Amino acid sequence: MNPDADKLWRAPRWALAVLLALLGMLGPFSIDTYIPAFSGIAQAIGATPVEMQQTLSAYLFGFAFMNLFHGALSDSFGRRPVVLWGIAVFTIASIGCALAQTIGQLVFFRGLQGLSTGAGIVVSRAVIRDMFPPAQAQRVMSQVTIYFGVAPAVAPIIGGWLFVHLGWHSIFWFLTAVGVLLWLANWKLLPETLHVDHRQPFNVRNLLQGYWALGSSPRFLLLALASGVPFNGMFLYVLAAPEFLGTHLRLAPTEFFWFFLLTIAGIMGGAWMSGRLAGHIPPKQQIRHGFVIMLAISLANVAANLLFPAQAWWALLPIALFAFGWSLMVPVVTLLVLDLNPERRGLASSLQAVIGSTANGVVAGVIAPLVMHSTAWLAIASLLMMGVGLLAWIYVHHRWPEIGRHAVAHA
Repeated sequence: MNPDADKLWRAPRWALAVLLALLGMLGPFSIDTYIPAFSGIAQAIGATPVEMQQTLSAYLFGFAFMNLFHGALSDSFGRRPVVLWGIAVFTIASIGCALAQTIGQLVFFRGLQGLSTGAGIVVSRAVIRDMFPPAQAQRVMSQVTIYFGVAPAVAPIIGGWLFVHLGWHSIFWFLTAVGVLLWLANWKLLPETLHVDHRQPFNVRNLLQGYWALGSSPRFLLLALASGVPFNGMFLYVLAAPEFLGTHLRLAPTEFFWFFLLTIAGIMGGAWMSGRLAGHIPPKQQIRHGFVIMLAISLANVAANLLFPAQAWWALLPIALFAFGWSLMVPVVTLLVLDLNPERRGLASSLQAVIGSTANGVVAGVIAPLVMHSTAWLAIASLLMMGVGLLAWIYVHHRWPEIGRHAVAHA
């Protein structure tokens, strides 16, 4: 934690949470605004559905690759420069997407967007831990999750409206405007939270040593799996939204917002509860609550989809409840990851994001196309991905029982 933290941000704590959440929103906005225009873009530029899927995979794998470096760069050069450069590249890439005339150009600039958007997500986690002690950090992390949760609910509504009224190019011009406004806001407001004494030398040897220290740590890897992989239990449904909502549930495009609204309500509700519990119960207990909710609802979802034809009035609810369980536990697990190596929190945040985003990319490029033809297989795949995180946490719980055992004092 920065010893001068109380001098860096004198505005209310929630205001910093809003600023950091806006940084995190770049990722969901980059995905969810253009999903309603998938078929329209394909028709306009003569792309096949498989080629359009590549625009999503390119973004996700670019996001995963560059996350290896965002945190390490911020540990050496400071949080603020990495954020500002990341937003600048995102803005340029959005202009490229708006001007793209072929599927190849669109895939390229989507990949460039992916390379840049991780800066805000990765660095914002490190900023929180720079600024706040554990219990307060959990509350701020939960507030960020609440505000961040607005993006996936609003983005497809905005994207659908822009596509219908102004054409698909307007979606990326909108993202360009978001990038400009966000850059100006962070240039004006975001403080440098990495204390000069905490900066790490930037050289290949030091970087590789940091990667090796974390990458060879079973505790780190298992905690990163516990937080990152279960997210795909609900992200799978976002990726399969056109097929799941349109084909299986027979919803019109104008009704897709119900799915996003319910899911984001679950995320925001779980994050709010996580903040309320901070400092009152041991982190380990809160993580257990989250996994119990996800396991119970996943099993019920599989059973329901095997026994009954999927209908919108009940098929959307399990995803929202799953999201509640995930967001209840993920702020706690994230802080446990960051505190494993306090000197390299940026690097830890990077590697955690790499594991999660690599899983996202595999789900987008491989798993979603394999299972989206069946609601039962979607439910089974969701259960299995949650199970990976659950098994990782169970192993951590038994191998290192001291992790997350005690509730931190709340200020």
